[in-house]
Amino acid sequence: MTGPPPDDWGHWRQQLDPADYDERWRRIAATGANAHGEADLVFSYGPHTVLDAGCGTGRVAIELARRGLEIVGTDLDPDMIGLARAKAPALTWVHTDLSELDLTTRFDAIVLAGNVIPYITHDRRRAAVVACARHLMPGGRLIAGFQLQPGWPTVADYDRWCESAGLALEARYATWDRQPSTDSDPYAVSVHRSAGQLSC
Repeated sequence: MTGPPPDDWGHWRQQLDPADYDERWRRIAATGANAHGEADLVFSYGPHTVLDAGCGTGRVAIELARRGLEIVGTDLDPDMIGLARAKAPALTWVHTDLSELDLTTRFDAIVLAGNVIPYITHDRRRAAVVACARHLMPGGRLIAGFQLQPGWPTVADYDRWCESAGLALEARYATWDRQPSTDSDPYAVSVHRSAGQLSC
């Protein structure tokens, strides 16, 4: 990918009311569809501690906490993380730029759901991946899903950033429910792992 992409996050955010975003997921759940595919995949790896990086209004973090995991959520958008904090005040919510992430906690898993990587400023994406890798326990997993479209990062871009951060690709899927990945998929879910063994 060459050159900075358009400000897709700014354009999307201008059209979005955080409460409406939450309502979208409530409508999906009301139809009987699974609104927690991201949480299902993360939970399947058996972590005890999870960072929801780019947590938005907290949907994934709150679901993982409901399943008994220790959760921290971070986001750069004050309105969205404010709504997350209002919904689940007992959880830890951190307002921060992901590329400048500096927490004392290390995690068994970090999840980047909902196009977090493409919405990070072009020149900060690698730094954000490196910052996430720094916050993993030995053997911990960075689990990210994002759309593949012109002007956005490719899986090769993302793999390169992960490799530079000391992470190795463990699995790639086309969906959060582990549909096999192909070259023509419009979406990719990538699981990268740090060196060493998990403590859990």
